[in-house]
Amino acid sequence: MVDDVLSTRRDGGVLTLTLNRPHRKNALNGELWDALRTQLAAAADDADVRAVVLTGAGGAFCAGADLSDGAGGGHPLDHMRKVSEAALLLHELPVPSVAMVDGVAVGAGWNLALGCDLVVATPAARFSQIFARRGLSLDFGGSWLLPKLVGMQQAKRLALLAETIDAAEAHRLGLVTWVIEPEEIAGFVADVGARLAAAAPVAIAQSKALLHEGADATLREALANEARAQTINLATADTPAAIAAFKDKRDPVFTGKWAVR
Repeated sequence: MVDDVLSTRRDGGVLTLTLNRPHRKNALNGELWDALRTQLAAAADDADVRAVVLTGAGGAFCAGADLSDGAGGGHPLDHMRKVSEAALLLHELPVPSVAMVDGVAVGAGWNLALGCDLVVATPAARFSQIFARRGLSLDFGGSWLLPKLVGMQQAKRLALLAETIDAAEAHRLGLVTWVIEPEEIAGFVADVGARLAAAAPVAIAQSKALLHEGADATLREALANEARAQTINLATADTPAAIAAFKDKRDPVFTGKWAVR
């Protein structure tokens, strides 16, 4: 059962996925990796999902891969292919994603949070690229994410020394978007999720993709991508809806519907 390891909750257009192995600080075993891939793929195909929140049960976000689980008896490359598939599904999710982090987020667990578009943490959150302490190298996209987020030197510091840093340091480095007190974080994330879910879905998906593509593009390529994206946006009902709402001094209602006939 998915709910045994990954519980799901829908609130309007916001889907919350909760890693649910609190006895192991939500460490990712084979069952949880499979459930995560299944739910992310389903979210990408569900037009009613407008934002995804990823969090952990029991006062921890994720203690990384459950090394006691091994590779499920299969070849390690098969296991890593599944890990990579989950990372790509999260990165390419067409809707915005928010990580809500309390307690530990280490190894693949931290990179799971960094793979989200926004990261909200409590002051009690602790982060580590713990791989080196386990005789392992970075995975779940850490080698790609970290240099882009903090630059090469800080990425090497975090990866090679495997230091544990607190939420304040992670925020200073740009690895956490907001630090929010524990009694306020659920309401804060709910508000962020509702705002994201109310946005124009096609435009938000285009902007997210443009930012990802732009990180590795020339200016000429980025401008061409932007022109393509605006053309797509102008073919939806959302742009005229936004203009009409502005004129009427009211909030627009975005549907993402294709308006070209």
